[in-house]
Amino acid sequence: MKCALTGHRDLPENFDVNKLYDALETAINEGYDTFYCGMARGFDLLSLDCLVALSRRYKIKLVACIPYEGHENSLSFETQKKYRSLLEWCDEKVVLYPAYCYGCYHARDRYMVDRADLVIAYCTRGSGGTAYTLRYAEKTGKEIRYITLE
Repeated sequence: MKCALTGHRDLPENFDVNKLYDALETAINEGYDTFYCGMARGFDLLSLDCLVALSRRYKIKLVACIPYEGHENSLSFETQKKYRSLLEWCDEKVVLYPAYCYGCYHARDRYMVDRADLVIAYCTRGSGGTAYTLRYAEKTGKEIRYITLE
């Protein structure tokens, strides 16, 4: 079974990475073995970091879903280093477009949701890319599990 990840780029200081780790490990124990990561800063890269740690104990497949070639160049230097380090752990790298174009992020999000059975999400707003992805997931009948701060 397959799982897509979506969440905000800016996470609050009180975001509990242990809840995220536990949610991912629960999914693995339920039989989810392929994880699609959108490779954005924030929730995406934090999720991938947790999955890399989990991949040392479980046989899982990590798929980097990159909206366009050179996407990492838009990130800060420190985030680029983290991005490249995590990318090395991915079993598959899918680049949707050769260069940035309007709509490439939404196309990336639909690509992940279309292939997934489950979406694990962190969303606190009704607008933006994460909210768009979750509306699409709902429309296509995907199971969604939310990471909450409570």
